[in-house]
Amino acid sequence: MEPIWLIVIFAATALAGYKLIRQVPSLLHTPLMSGMNALSGVTVLGALCAAGAAVYSGSRFCAYIAIVLAMINVAGGFGVTARMLNMFKSKKEAGGE
Repeated sequence: MEPIWLIVIFAATALAGYKLIRQVPSLLHTPLMSGMNALSGVTVLGALCAAGAAVYSGSRFCAYIAIVLAMINVAGGFGVTARMLNMFKSKKEAGGE
């Protein structure tokens, strides 16, 4: 596939994703994000496959950056989910008095 088509596909999906996320109400954002953490793991697997298939060092570097960014996304999502779940615990369960 030619690189120009890859850029066009990336731009189209970025715009569609932005439009879709913008229409989600703020009350649903955190529960939906916590549900998407498992799907974000697929992004990590895709980045790992891209790193393994990369031939040139520039492509390999981009794949490693993709792995790092995808893992930050997964870890941040789980951190937000943990904070959200702690909001629903009573003070006795959370360790407070």
